[in-house]
Amino acid sequence: MLGLIISLIIIGLIAGALARLLVPGRDPIGIGGTILLGIVGSFIGGFLGYVLFHHDKSQGALQPAGIIGSIIGAVIALLIYRRVGSRGRMSRV
Repeated sequence: MLGLIISLIIIGLIAGALARLLVPGRDPIGIGGTILLGIVGSFIGGFLGYVLFHHDKSQGALQPAGIIGSIIGAVIALLIYRRVGSRGRMSRV
């Protein structure tokens, strides 16, 4: 169980950091937010991978395609975060 949590944190950090590098612009989130972004991206990427290709955990939890899916999911989550966050900032002005 501890190994799963550590791997989620490490993969979340990598996927979140790469998503922040791939999407131009400034994001006011720290390392915790980057890890959370990557973890959410992993779930989004895993869900999309299952829907599109019908792969599941029985075929291996850590695969290159899964990591790429995590990065793509993190990019999607970051774009959604920016869209929702920009509405909140505009309403305060």
